[in-house]
Amino acid sequence: MFHELTISAIRPEGVGAVAMSFEVSGADQEAFGFTPGQYLTLRAEVEGNDTRRSYSIASAPGAPLTVGIKQVEGGVFSSFAQGLKPGDTLQVMPPEGRFTYKGEARVILIAAGSGITPMVSIAAQALEQGAEVALIYGNRDSGTIMFRDALDDLKDRYVDRFTLIHVLSREPQDVALLNGRITGEKVVALANAGAVDLAGTEAVFLCGPGGMIEDVTAAIAPMVPKDKVHFELFYTEEGPRPERSAAAAAAAEAGVTVEVVLDGARRSFQVEAQDDDVVAAAARQGLELPFSCKGGMCCTCRCKVVEGAAEMATNYSLEPWELDAGFTLACQARPTSEKLVLDFDAA
Repeated sequence: MFHELTISAIRPEGVGAVAMSFEVSGADQEAFGFTPGQYLTLRAEVEGNDTRRSYSIASAPGAPLTVGIKQVEGGVFSSFAQGLKPGDTLQVMPPEGRFTYKGEARVILIAAGSGITPMVSIAAQALEQGAEVALIYGNRDSGTIMFRDALDDLKDRYVDRFTLIHVLSREPQDVALLNGRITGEKVVALANAGAVDLAGTEAVFLCGPGGMIEDVTAAIAPMVPKDKVHFELFYTEEGPRPERSAAAAAAAEAGVTVEVVLDGARRSFQVEAQDDDVVAAAARQGLELPFSCKGGMCCTCRCKVVEGAAEMATNYSLEPWELDAGFTLACQARPTSEKLVLDFDAA
């Protein structure tokens, strides 16, 4: 599942952020082929704890495998990452994720803060393939802009097909519309001003805080069909995880037998009252299941319920068709039946 990769380079990318590149040897090259928009899960022991975080790939076609890591206040892994150096190694899971560029000819990208990382890769690939790309990118000020040199290079190379719009919340700009945060109203206003073509776009990609994504998605709905809007959350603004339902609490109190199918093998364990979800229960009993964010955002722990039933505490990544087909997120799954069978190998 995880491969040990050596860090080949680390460089600053705006205030409190770094770009981290990895050496990928011949044996690992096939495993680490990626589609623009996918992410890597990095793993390390931090202060004695097994710590994992997902970071989007920011590599242009043919460039070294690179992720962007922005330090978050109180962030365990992002703070740890600031002290890493070339030559150090990390455990890295091969690329995953469905927030991907699929060859659309007219694309609008909307990002805030570190949400720019997958957009760099998507923009570079789309432009190389002849697409028209517009990027609306929000930050506090010019000093916090990540991958600024890479974006400026794309703008210079594709001056007729790449529109780059910086929106700054704490640094005044000459155009009033470009001041403040990215909102749905602002995106629509930019479209009305002719800066971006919402009506003619083939895909809109959004990455950043949940509030921004929800607001922009609602505002552009009259102009952009729902199936053309794709988003990826970097973090949410939600409060504590919801409490178990009465059915889940009763099942956990009685004890639930969980069987998992993973890499062709079957394993079993118990979910009990002290276990908040399936992944936590498995870890308590020495079984490692796939996971990364533990927040319902990344889909690393996606699996299919083939027997029994479970509720999810939160879900920010599974699409309606997946829910209808019986998929769940193990890091959010709470059994509501006496027995639960989960298939991690299901497509």
